[in-house]
Amino acid sequence: MIVVAGESLIDLVPQHPENPLGPLAPRLGGGPYNTAVALGRLGAPVAFCSRMSTDGFGEALIAGLRTAGVDTSLVQRGPEPTPLAVATLAADGSAGYAFHMAGTADRLFELPPQLPSSVSALALGSCSLILEPGASAYEALLRREAARGVLTLLDPNIRPALIPDPNAFKARFVSRLPYVSLLKLSEEDAAWLGGTPQEWLREGPRAVVVTRGGEGLTVHTARGAEHSVPAERVEVADTIGAGDTVNAALLHRLAPHPEALATADWPSVLRHAAKAAALTCTKRGAEPPTAEELTAHP
Repeated sequence: MIVVAGESLIDLVPQHPENPLGPLAPRLGGGPYNTAVALGRLGAPVAFCSRMSTDGFGEALIAGLRTAGVDTSLVQRGPEPTPLAVATLAADGSAGYAFHMAGTADRLFELPPQLPSSVSALALGSCSLILEPGASAYEALLRREAARGVLTLLDPNIRPALIPDPNAFKARFVSRLPYVSLLKLSEEDAAWLGGTPQEWLREGPRAVVVTRGGEGLTVHTARGAEHSVPAERVEVADTIGAGDTVNAALLHRLAPHPEALATADWPSVLRHAAKAAALTCTKRGAEPPTAEELTAHP
């Protein structure tokens, strides 16, 4: 089983992007949440580990997980409100966000008991690794599970507006890398962090995957290999959830095989991720494809 840990939230997405005062459509979202849903839709055994509200939005988020086939037994619940992210969409479909996170449920996440022995991979990242006190609990989960040999994926998914001290965050990011098997980040994240895949590989990850938007994906491995694939060409509705779908597609291929990071057919793995991300971009909001949709897409 794959466990995805981190925040869930409601994306408020403009129905008419050209009108900033137009109606906003609520969509289920949050980077880790989207990754869990994408894994469920791909048919992977997956559980979500988080703290979620008991309010109406929280109930809708739980229902979305269950509909996708995601195990919710590791979800903590509380009366705090659900986080909100107000999206703005550029002409090319790329999204920016204003977050409303203070006092919300995910920030009170507590370290759970050791995960079941059947867990083969753990994915974390995004806002949940920024905002305290929950961030320290998620980091403790990463360190504990990595120490017992679980494959770990980290997606920093940088949100500068939520980071009060960039230098402290960058140092903490590097301190987590010895516990990370697979680092996945966008080229924008990489530029903000100010490092290189080769530098990060020296700290511990066995592979670093960089997403390059419409240009595709590149992997750098600890063995010195580098592979790139182009992006799939589709009509883009928006890019919400595309990077989260890449996380899911990578784990869908890699998590079942303990030595996958060393022996993977990386061009095939990256093409799988590129196709899944492209299909997500054809729909409004974070709507990753099902296994059937992925198979049907040429």
